[in-house]
Amino acid sequence: MLSILLTIITINIVYVSLFTLRVILVIKGYRLVASILSMGEVFVYLMGLTIVLDNLDKPINIAAYCVGWGIGVFLGSKIESYLALGYIVFEVIVDSIEHELPMKVREKGYGVTSWVADGKDGQRLVMKVLAKRNSEPRLRSLILSFAPKAFIISYEPNQFNGGFLLKGLHSMRN
Repeated sequence: MLSILLTIITINIVYVSLFTLRVILVIKGYRLVASILSMGEVFVYLMGLTIVLDNLDKPINIAAYCVGWGIGVFLGSKIESYLALGYIVFEVIVDSIEHELPMKVREKGYGVTSWVADGKDGQRLVMKVLAKRNSEPRLRSLILSFAPKAFIISYEPNQFNGGFLLKGLHSMRN
C-alpha cells in the first residue's frame, strides 16, 4: 500500500513539474523545447493515470494524487526559477543626471538606452536596460552600486524586434 502511495505521489510530481515547465516554455516562446518536453510529460501522465485508475478503491490514493500534484506545481515553478529563462527589462530612474551611468552599465555588457526626462522636482535620467533573466540580481546590484537611490521597475517582455542582444534568440525559440 505504501509503495502505491509513493508511486502515485512521485509520478504526479514528475508529471506536473514537466507540465508546469512546458507551459512556461510555451509562454516564453520556446516551442521546440516545449514540444519535446511534452512527449515525456504525456508518457509519465499515461503511466501514472493507469496506476491511479487501477487504485481508486481507496480515498488515500486520491489524496496521494492531490499531494503529488501540489508538490509538482511547486517543484516545476522552482525549476523554472532556477533556469531563469528569457529576458528582463529594467526601467531605471535616477535623481541626478549622471551621463556616465549608462556607460558604466554598458561597460559591464548590458544594452542601455537612456534619455533625460522631466520629473516633479526637475530633470531625471531614465535608462531602459535589457538583460537575460538569470542576470537580474547582478544587474540590480550593479545599478544600485552606482546609484543607491535609483528607482527600478523590472518586467519580463514577451515580444522582441531587433536589438543587439537578441540576434541568437530567434534561432533558439523556433
